Order: sequence, then C-alpha cells, then structure tokens
Amino acid sequence: MGRKVTMQEIADLAGVSKFAVSRALSGKPGVSEKTREMIQKAAGQLGYFKSTPKSRNEELRDTDSGQWSGTIVVLFPNIRFQNRDSLYWGPIFDGVSVRLNQKGLDILTLTEPTSDHVFSLLNPDAIHGIITVGTISRQILLDIKELHIPIVMVDHFDPTLHCDTILTDNFSCMQEMITKLISKGYKSFQFVGNVGYAQSFYERWIAFRATLEEFQLECKQRPELIDAEEDQVEQAIAAIPADELPEVFVCANDSNAKKVLGVLHNRGIALTQCAVTGFDNTHELIPTLATVDVNKELLGMRAVDIMLWRIANPQSSFEKTLVYADVILRDYNGNK
Repeated sequence: MGRKVTMQEIADLAGVSKFAVSRALSGKPGVSEKTREMIQKAAGQLGYFKSTPKSRNEELRDTDSGQWSGTIVVLFPNIRFQNRDSLYWGPIFDGVSVRLNQKGLDILTLTEPTSDHVFSLLNPDAIHGIITVGTISRQILLDIKELHIPIVMVDHFDPTLHCDTILTDNFSCMQEMITKLISKGYKSFQFVGNVGYAQSFYERWIAFRATLEEFQLECKQRPELIDAEEDQVEQAIAAIPADELPEVFVCANDSNAKKVLGVLHNRGIALTQCAVTGFDNTHELIPTLATVDVNKELLGMRAVDIMLWRIANPQSSFEKTLVYADVILRDYNGNK
C-alpha cells in the first residue's frame, strides 16, 4: 500500500497553509467554502482519501484502549438555513464531532457535493461510514448508496435509501404539547410552517392535526400558512383579519415562531389574545407559550454510536431511533 499523504503536501499543492488544510479536512471554521473545496480537490488528486492504513473490513477498535481508528465522513448540506452557524444544525454537528473525538476517529466534513466533487475522489475502503446531517438531495443519496458503506442519517428520511436513521420523536412531542394546551382551555389553532420543507415539519403537522381530531376540535387550517416559504411567513400572518386570528399559532419551529411574534407585535396584538408556540428551543428569549427542548447535541452523539454499532453489525436490520424531547409550557400572566 502506498505511503500516507501528508497535510504539508496538500497545502503545497493547494497553495495554502497547513493550518488551513487541517481546518478544512476536519470541518472546522476558519476557511471559506471556496478554499475548503479547493483543499478537498487537492487532497483527492494526491490520493489522500485513498491512502488509509486500514480498510473497513479490518478490525477498527483497539480492544486494549477501547479506542477506534479510521475516518467517518460527515455530510452537511449547507443549503438555506442548514449550516454550521445554525442554532439547530450547528449543535448537532458539534455532537457528532465530540463523540468521534471521544472514540478516537478522524472526521472529514463535506458540504453537499456537486457531481464533480469529492465523492468521485473517495475510495470506499478508506472511509468507514458516512453520517448525513439534515436534508440531503435524493441524487446525492443515490450516489452515496453506490459507495456501499455504512450510512446514518440525522433528522432526515428518504425511502430511496435504506439505512439507519435518528430523529426527534416529533409526533409524540407535538401531540403532548397540543394536548397540554387543550387542557388549559385553548380551542382555536393554526399551524405555521412549510410542511414540505423537512420530514420533521411534516411529522409535527400530522401530530397537530391528529391531536385536534382526537379532541374533536375542527381544524380550519389556512393553506397559505403550511405552504409558504419561511421568508413568506410574515406576509401570510399579516394578511389575516384580526377577527379571524386563532387563539394559538402553532409554529413548526422557533424560527417561525419568532417571525409570527414580530408580526403580532407590529399589529399591536397582545399575546394573551393570540399566543404562539415553537419547537426545538433554539430561541430561548422569545416569549412563546410553549416549545419543545430538542437535545440537539445528543442527536449527533447518538448518530456516532449507531454508526459504530452498524460497522460491528453490518448484516443486522436497519433501525429508526427516536429521541424524545421535553415540552416546555409557559404562562402568559396567568391568562390560561
């Protein structure tokens, strides 16, 4: 087997510092996306991704130290609001990174590649697994499938790719939150969030609708509130006549809730008249009536645990892991 390519060799070819190469290949901040991509291509040309001292078929764990060895790819979309700076996706990535470091594994972070990107440079035998974070395009998932290596998807599901997944228990958590609000006397609700944006949004919408039906409350949903893109939410809320406002806007996440709260404030509508709930607990200071505290770091850490189990048990049936979260219910001046 050929010698291992060094960081300095990659730096020399890319015309950057060794420090930049280290940051880029480990997914750490401090380099631009353009520079990161240039470094990845240079590394691929030198055979960096094809020069691992171990193959995936060899034993990966040192039984004496309990440590593992090898490289796990973390695929991050970096589209729309899905990036390392996100209050939701960033902590998930941090959880993945922390757990890989604890286990002694190397991390190679890729933003969602184009057809001529680094996937064409990867040797499947040099990569022990891929963890995807968030929504990944179907074409990329099909490309990943062709690599025939273990895959764990975090907070995303696609029927075209059978693999292990880990998600928040969106249905049960939303069901609990709506049930608690109904028990406090609220009867009129509107869901806010594009249900086609993500699997999690769709699951929260289904739970919202099912819970209202369970309590025999009519769901008079305004279609524009579940079809609108996030940047159109404010316009849709502002257009609702005052006498048609619900008692509670149930938002798909805290980001949507923040926008709705802003519109209500601008219209001079008190939260005791029209309340707002969120999900994910990414904006702790906004005055939502309720939210769901998703343990984002845990999702990332458990994704690594699942990956290591899959590597050790390649023939076992794929699993969907649901992580429950805590419902936080607040009180608007004792109104309810």
